[in-house]
Amino acid sequence: MTALIIEPHSGMRANLHGMLNLCGIARIDHAVSAGAAIRPLKNRSYDLIVCEYDLGDGQDGQQLLEDLRHNKLIPLWTVFIIVTAERMYEKVVSAAELAPNDYILKPFTADTLTDRIARAIEKRAAFLPVYHLMEQGNLEEAISTCRQGEDKHRRYAIDFMRLRAELHVIRGEADAAQAIYRELIETRAVAWARLGLARTLFMQNRFGEAEMLLSALVEESGKYMDAYDWLARTREATGQLEQAKETLAAAVAVSPHAVRRLRRLGDLALETGDIATAEESFQKVVAKARFSEFRDPEDHVRLVRTLVKKGDTEQASAIIRDMERSLGHLPKTGACRALSSALVRDRLGNAQQAVEDLNGAAAACRTTDGISDDMKRELARYCLQHALDEHAADIMRDVMSNAADDAAMARAMSVFEQAGRDELAQTVAGESRRQVVELVTGGADRARQGDYQGAVDLMSAAARKLPDNPQVAFNAAVAVLKYLENCGWEPRLGEQCRAHIDAARRLSPGNPRLSLLDDLYQGILRKYGIRPGSG
Repeated sequence: MTALIIEPHSGMRANLHGMLNLCGIARIDHAVSAGAAIRPLKNRSYDLIVCEYDLGDGQDGQQLLEDLRHNKLIPLWTVFIIVTAERMYEKVVSAAELAPNDYILKPFTADTLTDRIARAIEKRAAFLPVYHLMEQGNLEEAISTCRQGEDKHRRYAIDFMRLRAELHVIRGEADAAQAIYRELIETRAVAWARLGLARTLFMQNRFGEAEMLLSALVEESGKYMDAYDWLARTREATGQLEQAKETLAAAVAVSPHAVRRLRRLGDLALETGDIATAEESFQKVVAKARFSEFRDPEDHVRLVRTLVKKGDTEQASAIIRDMERSLGHLPKTGACRALSSALVRDRLGNAQQAVEDLNGAAAACRTTDGISDDMKRELARYCLQHALDEHAADIMRDVMSNAADDAAMARAMSVFEQAGRDELAQTVAGESRRQVVELVTGGADRARQGDYQGAVDLMSAAARKLPDNPQVAFNAAVAVLKYLENCGWEPRLGEQCRAHIDAARRLSPGNPRLSLLDDLYQGILRKYGIRPGSG
């Protein structure tokens, strides 16, 4: 087994190292901070990570785990244990809600650590075949293996049922997942089973039923954080933005350290006109993300927008300077700085300088990947206010092409409609639809002509540009599959294909053609003798 110890104090690192040696683990690496841990984790995986909660200046263990999970830097089978002397209620809840395999309060003995690790590794061994199949993307076989696990490992039967239901959710099979959750609810009062049932109702657009179930969960257990998040999401889906904001505010009061929840609270607060809550939330997001390896300059833009609405241009300017100083090396920062500067100058009445900044932001948007649709909509809105219609149309053409569903398209259309430009909205919408058709058709034509590499290049670029369009994700996967089938196996493209399939499933879980992608992918793995998890 391999292990990584993340601990800033040399004495404690040595103690943990010795304890792990007693567990029979000899291959052990060390990291003194969250940032130092990211580097080895980008290059290799570990069986076990033992992480101190208080990592000193920088991220704490909870924030690191959130980053690792969100950016998929640790595989499903890595055991993550948080070690902490922190007994403050809110921080322990925050650590627990991210579901580490275990967390241990100091002081503890070697026997305690050995016992906890042994239990976690024993459970991991039972689930390892399923994890490998999931990593490979063979979800149908993973579901079957979960059924076998329920019979073979009776002590983990409930956990196998839970994972099987989650796999059905991932595959878009709401009815199958719902049946499992109802069976669990009938046999025992399990909060996560009721949450799972609410998620399946949400998938079927049965928002009223989902809201009732989630409201009851929140009232019964004020510490079940996922229930708050799904309740807010359900209320947002039905247009109850004020209620969604209040739900997230209640969650943050219980567990105030989850950055992504704070960011969503800030967005809702800004949208509902609650400037005070928006400012507080975004200030915390910027502060908490300061030491993350995955900082996003768009968080600074959100805070600048809020401060400008408040009228505090001096503080907004300070935030822009901080963005330039600390995030100037990131590709997105140029566009973010230009938009932020335009907002401040517009508020100060410097219209000409604001237009110059908007021109710069629009140019940066055309050449920079990864800028969110939210930021593009905001940029287009200001372009329309300053009669920069061509920029607005260019920006929103990509946003509309990237729309994952009707709701996303409606949000994009509203940018023009709120500016009284309904005709331009229709024109750009038509152009966006033609853009997607041309991309997909172009990829298919190249593959038919035998230019499999050209098809992969075209569709991969399209997927980077339009990451939320399910049609593009699906056809990008098809392009890579045709290349692998006709040109031979390449591990890098195998991983890329898996990512495209996962994106297509996430964006359009009910698409009946997803099973065809899985079948093609599994057939190619069998053709080249690729084993699960081997790339």
